[in-house]
Amino acid sequence: MGSKVLIVEDEIKIASLIESFLQSEGYDCLTAIDGKTALQLFAKHKPDIVLLDWMLPQMNGLDICRQLRQIGSPGIIMVTAKSEETDKIVGLEMGADDYLTKPFSLRELSARIRSLLRRMNRTDSDGSGSVLRRGDLTIHEDSLQVFKGTEELHLTPTEFKILHLLASKPGRVYSRMQLLQHAFEEEFVVDERTVDSHISKLRKKIENGSRTSDYIQTVYGFGYRFGAEHEN
Repeated sequence: MGSKVLIVEDEIKIASLIESFLQSEGYDCLTAIDGKTALQLFAKHKPDIVLLDWMLPQMNGLDICRQLRQIGSPGIIMVTAKSEETDKIVGLEMGADDYLTKPFSLRELSARIRSLLRRMNRTDSDGSGSVLRRGDLTIHEDSLQVFKGTEELHLTPTEFKILHLLASKPGRVYSRMQLLQHAFEEEFVVDERTVDSHISKLRKKIENGSRTSDYIQTVYGFGYRFGAEHEN
């Protein structure tokens, strides 16, 4: 059986088209036309990927995304008719891993799902071992888990990929584009500032809301680095 995809889309014809295409690609599909049903299906079936429409009746995609992040760690692709950069950043801030702007091609959808699944199921082998220890952070490459002390930090697949790359070489500066290319793996058209949203979420989770950037440091005019002082 292939990876399981939950399609959350209130336009039945569009949902049916996407479902038929993804099934032909080998995915096991579930479909919900509203947020309440989507959350029930997720709790019961634990899909790997959630394809989540922004504009839904009763409960919008952002609210669903927020609740999904509280109860699980699926890969979330937000689908939206909103093309403004600020709208996309809001979706990423709520926990989405990727986004698609309507109208989109089914081939692009399939490519983004494959890319996200790779981020969730694969890590790069760089000879550094299966565990990175940086300060009080422990990063398990094989299981995609991160602990701060004894507390597990629940990162999205994209957040994990970015953190792992930065932490693998403390002190090295990575540009936004380098981080995006590593995290997304495909040559999608993604605004470089998308990475700022993921970095912001990482900092909140790692640094407990501290105003200082201790672990992940900004290099103004270029990108980000992991603090060399945390290299063990």
